[in-house]
Order: sequence, then C-alpha cells, then structure tokens
Amino acid sequence: MRQVTVAATQMECDWDRPGNIARAERLVRQAAAEGANIILIQELFETPYFCQDQFHDHFNLAQPFEGNPLIAHFAALAAELSVVLPVSYFERAGQTAYNSIAIVDADGSVLGNYRKSHIPDGPGYTEKFYFSPGDTGFRVWPTRFGKIGVGICWDQWFPESARAMALGGAEILFYPTAIGSEPQDSSLDSAPHWQRVMQGHAGANLMPLVASNRIGTERGLNGTEITFYGSSFIADPTGAKLVEADRGSESVLTATFDLDAIAHQRRSWGVFRDRRPDLYGALTTLDGRHPLAAGR
Repeated sequence: MRQVTVAATQMECDWDRPGNIARAERLVRQAAAEGANIILIQELFETPYFCQDQFHDHFNLAQPFEGNPLIAHFAALAAELSVVLPVSYFERAGQTAYNSIAIVDADGSVLGNYRKSHIPDGPGYTEKFYFSPGDTGFRVWPTRFGKIGVGICWDQWFPESARAMALGGAEILFYPTAIGSEPQDSSLDSAPHWQRVMQGHAGANLMPLVASNRIGTERGLNGTEITFYGSSFIADPTGAKLVEADRGSESVLTATFDLDAIAHQRRSWGVFRDRRPDLYGALTTLDGRHPLAAGR
C-alpha cells in the first residue's frame, strides 16, 4: 500500500508580490499540517493574472529558471516541510518567455521545468502576447511520493496532454489554473465545463487529478476585469469529485489515495492494454488529414 495525500489550494492575488508569496506559503504550511505530501498552488500566483492586458512592461516580471528567487523560496519550504511543490512562474529564457512550472521534490531539490504547451488567446486571456509555446513536451516527475504529471491551465482542455502524461507513467495529474469570467460575455460561466473536462481526464486514465484555481476580481489596465471562480477540486480515479472549494473563499483541500490499489484498478480496466495507436494518426495533424511538416 502506497498512500499519498494531495492538496489543492486557492487564493486571491494582487500587486503585493511578497504578500502573494507569503499567502501561498501559509496555505502550503496549512496543507502540510493537514498531512499533505504533494501540494498544488495555482498558476502564476506571484502576481495578478497580467495576461488580461497586452502591456510590454509586464515582460519585466519574467525571471530565468536558473537562480530564480521564487523557486528557491519554495524549494527551501519544500525541504523544511518534506513536501512536493510544483511552482508556477513567468520564465525568461534568452530572448523569449514561457509560462512555466518548476517541480520541487520533498528534499528541496528541483527536478526540472515544464513549459506550458497550449497557449490561449482570447479576450482577457491574451497569453500569446507573452508566452512562446512550450518546447519541453509533456513530462512525468518521479517524486518522493509518486510519479506526477503537471499541465498548466489551457493544457487541461486537451485530452492528449493527460493521456501523454499517463503513458509516461504518471500516477497523479495536476493542473494549476487561472480561469474565470469572460470579459466579452458576462453571461458565460465555464466553471462546470472546466471541471467536467478534467474529471474526464481522471476517469479516462484512471488516476487522481488535482486542480487549483485562483479567486477574486482582478482589474486590467484597459477597463476590463476578470472574476476568477475558484472551484478548485480533487477527483478520484473514476472522475468523481471528492472535495471541492467554493467560488470565493481561500481554501485548502486534501484527499488521500493508495497508489498501488489505483495502479491495480488501472490495469484491471484494460484501457491502456486495448489502445490502438495505429489508428490515431489523425491526432498528429491539425486538419485531421495532413501530417505537419517536419520540424514544425
């Protein structure tokens, strides 16, 4: 029996960057006190969600992976508490930038870096202005408490991401997120859809899933605003929600899983045994017919 306790957190963010870091640390400490071994903080928690605007000065927020003070801060915290922490940050790399996450193991060692693969571009979520598409591919991290796969926000809408991490040996899926209202359509509420898509990933791959979203209303520089709807949750290997936060409260959620029992359940269902990759060629194209040019 390999038991692991996972945690999802959610909180508000503002332009007090040290305050955001302190708030995230407090929630991590609370989750660890409740027995969590792997703790998820939301996407880009060091600042407000700056992608609401296209403002060149925001590029000054980016920091390199190497020597990154935010990663170092949470690596020290992970070592102190003996917990695994995926740490989301705005990465500067040469002449470009990425929406990235560093994976910190329970001894404080940084296992590596994942760069967000799918980059959205819509009203209020203009990430293509800031981030280049990730070039790391989907990765699986062998932490002290199990092998984890981590996608970032828009990655969660693509079942291929979850399946790729599952095929890579992931035992739990994690998705830090920043999603809320749509500035162009105040009547649109994507929260139930957002949850159901990820519940499908959990059920299709028979593995637990942890999603962490932010809360609060953040105002852009051009008169727009987004109210982030929280609703962070943890799903079991069938996709059922075990615990769920509300839309506006700072929260810590935890759930405990037996990874060995889940591995047996996953093998027993046969969904990986019966895959037909020889029939999935259309998935390697954009239009369902024509393979992408080499090197594209």
